Amino acid sequence: MELQVIARVNSPFAGKFGVPRQSGLVPEVESELVFEPGFRNPDALRGIEGFSHLWLIWQFSENAERGWSPTVRPPRLGGNARMGVFATRSPFRPNPLGLSCVRLLGVRWEDSRGPVLRLGGADLVDGTPIYDIKPYIAYADSIPDAAGGFTGGEAPKKYPVQIPEQLAAKLSASLLEGLTGVLACDPRPSYQKDGERVYAMDYGGYTVRFRVTDGAVMVTEIERGTAAEGSYES
Repeated sequence: MELQVIARVNSPFAGKFGVPRQSGLVPEVESELVFEPGFRNPDALRGIEGFSHLWLIWQFSENAERGWSPTVRPPRLGGNARMGVFATRSPFRPNPLGLSCVRLLGVRWEDSRGPVLRLGGADLVDGTPIYDIKPYIAYADSIPDAAGGFTGGEAPKKYPVQIPEQLAAKLSASLLEGLTGVLACDPRPSYQKDGERVYAMDYGGYTVRFRVTDGAVMVTEIERGTAAEGSYES
């Protein structure tokens, strides 16, 4: 079977560092889904406005060529314990496919890009290829008493975020809201807990530097442009 890329995502995330570890964890993050030229037929979206959420099937394009392993180290377990790849959502899979549930914020038509979907809560790097879109149907897709395995079934802890006023003023309201939600999830690698270390994250065309200390995320700098060579820590 040959898969076709039907669309790509425009998101605030220029690189993998900082991307929420699951879709829906940061609903404040807004993205766009732009269809490839051969799939810009508005008839293909007829009725989609009636759904509040969508499933996206996409490619782990950032590491599609890196192969896979039968066991991986889930960040939820601190990167110290191995689990079977099919018991995790690791990107290093035999077929590098991802599945995300996103909120549909709206649909608009543009002369140059055709139909564009506004999305909330996507966990996707900018430019991610999309293979398919399916509506989320609550009566079939929601299972409130489902077992959570080694994850415990609970959302990760969220941290308070401190952004000085003069730095927050550099961002639009929507970017600031999304950034705050992303930082609250503590984007640091699970094996790094040094409270003095400063990290650099690309978000919405800015480099954001922060550290996590005394149980809070503290932003130390926001500047235009991306971190050198895509570096995520300094």
